[in-house]
Amino acid sequence: MRFGSSPGQAGYEGQAGYEGQGGRHRSVLAAVALAGCGALLVTGCSPEGAPDAGRGGSPPGATSAATGSPGPSGSGAASPSASGPPAKGAVTVTGEVAKGLESPWGVAPLPGGDLLVASRDKGTISRVAAGSGTVTQIGEVPGVEPGGEGGLLGLALSPDFASDRLVYVYFTTASDNRIARLRYDEQRPPGQQLGAPDTVFRGIPKGLIHNGGRIAFGPDRMLYAGTGETGVTGLAQDRKSLGGKILRMTPDGDPVHGNPEADSVVYSYGHRNVQGLAWDKDKRLWAAEFGQNTWDELNLIEPGANYGWPEAEGKAGRPGMRDPVAVWKTDEASPSGIAWAEGSIWMAGLKGARLWRIPLSGTAPVAEPEAFLADKYGRLRSVIALGGDRLLLVTSETDGRGSPEAGDDRILTLTVR
Repeated sequence: MRFGSSPGQAGYEGQAGYEGQGGRHRSVLAAVALAGCGALLVTGCSPEGAPDAGRGGSPPGATSAATGSPGPSGSGAASPSASGPPAKGAVTVTGEVAKGLESPWGVAPLPGGDLLVASRDKGTISRVAAGSGTVTQIGEVPGVEPGGEGGLLGLALSPDFASDRLVYVYFTTASDNRIARLRYDEQRPPGQQLGAPDTVFRGIPKGLIHNGGRIAFGPDRMLYAGTGETGVTGLAQDRKSLGGKILRMTPDGDPVHGNPEADSVVYSYGHRNVQGLAWDKDKRLWAAEFGQNTWDELNLIEPGANYGWPEAEGKAGRPGMRDPVAVWKTDEASPSGIAWAEGSIWMAGLKGARLWRIPLSGTAPVAEPEAFLADKYGRLRSVIALGGDRLLLVTSETDGRGSPEAGDDRILTLTVR
């Protein structure tokens, strides 16, 4: 059953885009070592050697918001070419990095291959050893107030993590959603390795539903955050509100010169609940978000563009509003994290309990989205690119919406094409 905010529906997360529940049947893989994680961080640091626009520079891949929308998937899609991916892809689950995780949400690969994992409901960050899968709590983020879809959500490493050791977090407090950074000191005892939080941005609306939460540093070394409208639909079109937006700010939380409006961190608006952010090889920003009762969306993000919610859902063709590049029925997706690899966007589905592949030639789909791993591992929360054809996939069965089995939740390694 899909829960929504329209008359005659009940429940939350929601009420306008509930992450949903899904059944499954699956086999459990033996644990294997994770080798060479951390070279390419789609959520976290930019790839080593990536061009840098510098502080206050123009956003990567930015084009005018007045240009036309990308073509639809299926009819009007781009034809496969030598430079584009094949219409049909493949996914192989190559191992299990960790299991027994509680409400994992944000994940950041560390240099050397270990992972940092945020627990939404516990408000803690743990380190997962690449070779053994051992999970060690490194600390707790003070002030986290879990509830509904809120708690400790996105996680990203500073672009200068090798020298400053700063970990950025997006989390829900008693009054708002905010972004803070904490210094990670591996020389201190386990459980006490996080310094006091330094809040860099506050005042993002909070609610039981639609808290957004994904954060990532872009190729321009600026910090991006996806927010939700908390079920108050009018916030998405309110340019003065931080709800239902994608935000772009400096690592210190300040507006970036070159943002659509001076002295504002708002980068795009008209969003319902953004939980996936990723850049393609040409530094274009993509975002996944919940629809309400009909269409979930993958959007190509351009500065200053209006993505329609609540006046439009899916490919509405409304003047002045940007249509999504791809859409799904809400019981097939409820999208969360996304990553770019091998010419495609890879999107985790919560209620849909499957991994979606959207092959792209530039900004146009080569073919219809293709589903993998349907109902095999349950609800899927995050996808992290490791470079080349390697991904991490994080399940989400212990978040109160799933049907956890022995060993849940898990982080899996994939090879894709």
